[in-house]
Amino acid sequence: MRISILMLATMILTFILLFFFIKYAKRLGYVDTPNERSMHTDPIPRGGGICFVGSTLIISFLAVLFDYRQLTQYYYIYIAIAIVFLTGMYDDKNGISPKAKFLFILLASILLFANGIYIKSLGTFLGQGISLPLLFAIPFTAFAIVGFTNALNLIDGLDGLAGTITVIILGAFLWIGYAYHDYLMILLSSLFMASITAFLFFNWNPAKVFMGDSGSLTLGFVVSILAIRATDHIEPTAVLFIVVLPVLDTFIVMTRRIQRGISPFSASKTHMHHILYSRYRDVKYTVIILLFIQIAFTIIGLQFRNSDGFLSLILFAILFFIFLNLFDERIRHRKKVGNNKKSKKDKEVKETTQES
Repeated sequence: MRISILMLATMILTFILLFFFIKYAKRLGYVDTPNERSMHTDPIPRGGGICFVGSTLIISFLAVLFDYRQLTQYYYIYIAIAIVFLTGMYDDKNGISPKAKFLFILLASILLFANGIYIKSLGTFLGQGISLPLLFAIPFTAFAIVGFTNALNLIDGLDGLAGTITVIILGAFLWIGYAYHDYLMILLSSLFMASITAFLFFNWNPAKVFMGDSGSLTLGFVVSILAIRATDHIEPTAVLFIVVLPVLDTFIVMTRRIQRGISPFSASKTHMHHILYSRYRDVKYTVIILLFIQIAFTIIGLQFRNSDGFLSLILFAILFFIFLNLFDERIRHRKKVGNNKKSKKDKEVKETTQES
């Protein structure tokens, strides 16, 4: 009952904040002007994350304010989230270099170690558990957090996409939190689900507001925290499936860039949502397809929560290969080039025959 009341309060506060934010966004300087990589053509308010992340932090702080044990236990976690949130908030208005964003997210991830949020094990493989020594666990965890935070940021390319994908992921973590009596997972998952749901009323195509980096970076960071926390209860490979779509998308894009001989960190429109949209030219349809893909992977992850990681990794490798080829826009280009060459060759043969 208490969580339900907190969720309702978060949703209502998000609605109120978004209403005023959209109204005064231009005056505040939070407007997204279209560029060559944008999927929209008109200026749209950007920075909706200020509202839904802000409301979540306010309500969650009030929730733990009257529980001193919870407040002191998760003190560093909330500071870390606030650092990432403020970084994204500043970026939405003034812009910030990728290097600076990386450093702030790294700093925030280091703070999490004070609350025991780090990857302690890679899971069980063929009956043998693989634990990580602290000296290796700390940099590995930091790398994973920074990587996933940016991965979720990168899929925020269509109206409603990052929000809907995150709601599904948080729904899985909420279930895990209840199943294993983890209050932190329950609180963060439920409140962010409520605030994002409210935000999606304004962000669904055609969007009235974008979440911006204040939203996408913070969501990526929070999901990272919950994913690491979940590894205390279920197999790490199962968690990989729960958060798989942003991870898979990033792996595929970086692999494709390396194949082309360009930097894996260069900007391009080769993400899953770009390719699907180029085929169907329908934002809602593209988001729904990716949403159901995420749901399918999430169910697989929950089903594999106690399974040996060896088979899970094999399945993940197979799925990666399938998606790598399925979302490869070069196939159509190669087929078109091949057909043109064939037509040209047939024409030359025909002309040679006629001359003879």
